Amino acid sequence: MKPTFKDYVALIYNRFEAFVQSSDEAKKLGHPYVYEEQAMIVFFMWMQLKTIYQFKSQWNWLNQHPEECLKLGWTKVPHRTTLSRRYKALYSVIQAFIAFLGEDSEALGTEMSTKHLNEDQSLFKAQGTVWHQSDRKEGRIPEKLRNLDRDATWKKSAYHGWVYGYGIHLTSTRAGFPVLIEVETASFSEKSAIERKEDVILNQLKPDTFCGDDAYTKAMRIRRWAKQGVILVTPALRWRSGRYAKAYRTFIKKQTDIAFILRKRKTAIEPLFDLIAYLLGTQRKQKPLFRQGIQNVRTHLGLAVLSLQFAMIANHIWNLPFRTVSHIKGVFA
Repeated sequence: MKPTFKDYVALIYNRFEAFVQSSDEAKKLGHPYVYEEQAMIVFFMWMQLKTIYQFKSQWNWLNQHPEECLKLGWTKVPHRTTLSRRYKALYSVIQAFIAFLGEDSEALGTEMSTKHLNEDQSLFKAQGTVWHQSDRKEGRIPEKLRNLDRDATWKKSAYHGWVYGYGIHLTSTRAGFPVLIEVETASFSEKSAIERKEDVILNQLKPDTFCGDDAYTKAMRIRRWAKQGVILVTPALRWRSGRYAKAYRTFIKKQTDIAFILRKRKTAIEPLFDLIAYLLGTQRKQKPLFRQGIQNVRTHLGLAVLSLQFAMIANHIWNLPFRTVSHIKGVFA
């Protein structure tokens, strides 16, 4: 047996209820909405997996499928301006929900264990044309430049060269289960992203190891985290001089389990970005997005990561291959 649409929705509602009851972040969500947060999450996830992105198109689809409204518990169709407004405001809820699932799902199995975590960033090209850096710095928009996302920024990717767009800073388990996310413009640094996550990593998740590429190397952070029992594992390619650098590199090489974790980091986390792109339906070069503006893009990418989490949770429950996402996409499409 495989999970049905109804099974996925029931799972999302069940986990969201647990999130609301136990999460401090959920207590900050404010007064109840006419259209509840969990229903909005299911609806926008549904639309995203169906690749219906325009709010007017979503509104038309709801009007043409009144029976689907009932599945969400809606007696009337939300106005398209309501859909747009709620979508833009949904990211903080999704981000907190992802963090809750990352910690709460650990009891399900070893794939969700937060004992060893990985960190990486992936870039996604902004929808529309690019804004050349010389013009962007001057705030100058060429006369013939249309469909421009003004919020996006530039960054160089090892795989795709210079990308004008946004980035996901993703924390995952060694098996590839997402745990934490930050979605920002492309130029937002790995250093800043990890600083935002540090309190949760050290005081809630408390992994034995936390593995990232060379961008996450910082001597003070390595020593500070070590004092709290977390080994920050990086190649330390640029940290070579000084006795602490030599001691750190020797430690990484001599501890065979730590060296193994470092070697396996790429295969643990980098394929997740391909799965996220597949769930978004954006598999062309530089992974172009279907939304513009930081508020929309945060929800856009956050929903994709949340979809991946629920695909993996359902795969574990129904004994399907852990990283298979074609089933959830097929069921919602």
